[in-house]
Amino acid sequence: MALSVERIETAGPRNVLGPRHQNRLIIAPQDHRPYSPFLFLAEDWFAPPAGFPTHPHRGMETVTFVLEGQMLHEDHTGAHGELEAGDVQFMTAGGGVMHSEMPGLGGVHSLQLWLNLPAAQKMTPARYGDQRASETALVTGQGYEVRLYAGDLGGQVRPHGSLWPLALMDLRLEAGATLDLPLKAGWRGFLLVLEGEAKVAAAATPVRTDQHAWAHAADADDILPVKAQTPARALFYAAPVIDEPVVAHGPFVMNTVDEIRQAFLDYQTGRLTTAGA
Repeated sequence: MALSVERIETAGPRNVLGPRHQNRLIIAPQDHRPYSPFLFLAEDWFAPPAGFPTHPHRGMETVTFVLEGQMLHEDHTGAHGELEAGDVQFMTAGGGVMHSEMPGLGGVHSLQLWLNLPAAQKMTPARYGDQRASETALVTGQGYEVRLYAGDLGGQVRPHGSLWPLALMDLRLEAGATLDLPLKAGWRGFLLVLEGEAKVAAAATPVRTDQHAWAHAADADDILPVKAQTPARALFYAAPVIDEPVVAHGPFVMNTVDEIRQAFLDYQTGRLTTAGA
């Protein structure tokens, strides 16, 4: 039995944040429960001198997808790398990370997802891993191809690079092509249409460019059918729901206000990256 669509939402407007930096919020809920475990999704276009110099995080993960250009990143351990178009970075902030994300000379167009962690994993040691587009599994069928960054599809399985389980797929479909996306019991997922339009499950209206459709497999493994109305490209994200309180403030995502206060105190006293060690 195919899932139904819970809701279809539209990305917010572009905003100018400064010289050579534009941003819009695709997911920015006030109430996190209907979106769990997804906290936030931002789209950025930025070029030098703009960027995200060294800054902190605790209690969550980021999944950064480079759509165009080049992103340079470093963290408090001295590790660094470069992400090109089609590459993805999975970063676990855990108990604390200090990192930077800066554009290459030609700039970068990126999507960054904030993924929650359950209380038992919020203070885990920080880590990250880059996944190259060339390293992804390619799943093909009649009228479609899918780059599988994490999850399973068509008999192929790709381990998730995040600490909290996550499926991530880049879909390209010809007009009229159909594809059944798997959604495991207890998982929530959303399909973000980057180009074109597609019918998702039995929704009355198609999901168009800059819109995203949500579904939740509450009780059993299920599928989310997608049919392209035009040539389309979309990203599919899915992960298990985390049924816990969320208190988010600035770069920190915890379960209580006291934990947020402690995160700021640890940051101000230079203990953010060692407090959970």
